[in-house]
Amino acid sequence: MKTSLQRRAVKATALALIAPLLLSCQQPSDKVVIKPAPEQEMSVSHPNGKPIVYQMFTRLFGNKNTTNKPWGTLEENGVGKFSDINDNALSALKSMGVTHVWYTGIVHHASVTDYSAYGIPADDPDVVKGRAGSPYAVRDYYNVNPDLADDPAQRLAEFEALVERTHAKGMRVIIDIVPNHVARRYASLTYPETSFGLHDNTEVAYHKDNNFYYVPGQAFDVPDIPENLTPLGGEPHALADGKFDENPAKWTGNGARAAKPDVNDWYETVKINYGVRPDGTFDFPALPDALRGKAASQHVAFWQDKDVPDSWVKFKDITQYWLDKGVDGFRYDMAEMVPVAFWSYLNSHIKIRRPDAFLLAEVYQPHLYRDYLQLGLMDSLYDKVDFYDTLKRIMQGTGATSELVTIQQQYQDIAPQLLHFLENHDEQRIASPDFAGDAEKGKPALVVSALMSASPMMLYFGQEVGEDGSEDMGFGDPTRTTIFDYAGVPAHQRWMNNGKFDGGQLTDAEKALRHYYETVMHIAATHPAATGDYVSLHQSSLSGESDYSEKQLAFARWQGDDKLIIVSNFDAENTVSLNIVLPPPLQQSWAVNSPLELTDLLTGRTLTSIYTDQQASVALSLPPLGSAVLSVTKQTSK
Repeated sequence: MKTSLQRRAVKATALALIAPLLLSCQQPSDKVVIKPAPEQEMSVSHPNGKPIVYQMFTRLFGNKNTTNKPWGTLEENGVGKFSDINDNALSALKSMGVTHVWYTGIVHHASVTDYSAYGIPADDPDVVKGRAGSPYAVRDYYNVNPDLADDPAQRLAEFEALVERTHAKGMRVIIDIVPNHVARRYASLTYPETSFGLHDNTEVAYHKDNNFYYVPGQAFDVPDIPENLTPLGGEPHALADGKFDENPAKWTGNGARAAKPDVNDWYETVKINYGVRPDGTFDFPALPDALRGKAASQHVAFWQDKDVPDSWVKFKDITQYWLDKGVDGFRYDMAEMVPVAFWSYLNSHIKIRRPDAFLLAEVYQPHLYRDYLQLGLMDSLYDKVDFYDTLKRIMQGTGATSELVTIQQQYQDIAPQLLHFLENHDEQRIASPDFAGDAEKGKPALVVSALMSASPMMLYFGQEVGEDGSEDMGFGDPTRTTIFDYAGVPAHQRWMNNGKFDGGQLTDAEKALRHYYETVMHIAATHPAATGDYVSLHQSSLSGESDYSEKQLAFARWQGDDKLIIVSNFDAENTVSLNIVLPPPLQQSWAVNSPLELTDLLTGRTLTSIYTDQQASVALSLPPLGSAVLSVTKQTSK
């Protein structure tokens, strides 16, 4: 759940508000019997190749409508459907090496669009961001967004058909779970008895088994909304009256406790209570550190006889429900705003049933990474703070590549579990003026992000054709493709080509960019070295005599006889002549005692390394924003 206003600052404020939750790793569970999978210790490797995640904003992905009227209705601007994600679309993703499709915005969330004909009342615009609504304000965890269905009455069946199509192409399905907060008016229409807050004691601010926190004796007051964010752009609406009936008021999703939240708070949502008292202390047993890195079965056994808060049980049931629907994993929104012990409880129940489930979490505090991985049983965390932030500065010309070398060293023990990305729905598009202003500047970053680590890699839809996020669709700022309103996504639509998904309307530059992405991602997904060992070639090359500088980055990856030397040039202006020096430990590991024959997997060119006085190096030239992925084809005789 993210606002578009001061997005990063808002998240920082939210973390400060709930900081006590993040200071410990403690929580409980309920009594459930699930057939265990074979005992398996946690692993930070991906022996079958690295996961390649494609984030598809489902509402936008298949939309063919190009009207793009600000604050436009579904009828005016159109909306993508499950059925638009056809075999051609899925085959195209598979060709890029995609292993997991993260279908964003699947679960039924708050929206102003009226589906009352299907028994689904519209939400109040005063507590909905945009017209289509944020996918991070979930209103029913047991159904899907009716916007996405050709027949809203059959929306679950249509989603299940999409899951089957995705599986038939050999890819897995991820959906969002948003544990920290739900929509202001959460009420499951599918299974009303599962709704949050049904049995809460609303006369107290906190009780362990309350699902929400309350402001007793005070009614909710809609925040003061600036003119540029007036609901529906000021269009008259029966419910857009600056009022919303909620008495007593609940705490807001980011932890704000006032009955009248600030406009920069996550005011369209309410915070879930996990047994964390208002003073930050915990109302559940401590999770023993001895469980760090242990198998899911041991975590389940620990929680088996513990009394857990009601919200824990509800979310366990929700995730099991979606596993029943064929979902293969979850992306957890703002996971660090929920205590680690809850994740031990939830994820162990998932893993005991589906050891191969892929569990990806949003955690922005590096000192917590290992707790959420090793105690919380996450498979992967966003490598946003540190790696992505540093890479962004390098792309903008203000950072040094040696910073990435330091980061890689700092997290070497968990590097395969830190997911790399260049774009997602929270971040600016590379091509937007506020980021790099040119999608080409993402090319060296793509090579580094995809190949520097054994970590999973994620792409955001439209990234591969240079989408710039310039559309101002209503709620939210351009530079990020809207997640709040109905829209068409222009460059992506040119690739979509009216449902053919063949790139038929792309410009030559867009076609070339997508081909580059396809080539790099295929290497990342299939080359054995991409999940093998790593060594930096930065310092050894920096001290050599060539153009190599803090605008270039070189490293080696290898596994067995499969060896790669990767070099990227972040200089957007200059062709550089480089001498990449292989340090003695690498030469020894590779048994280098003569020149190497190399083939660039990006261009097909071949070259031979230099071997003089028992020192190996590779001389090559790279154009502005160019990269080379050099495969060692053989070692020449002495």
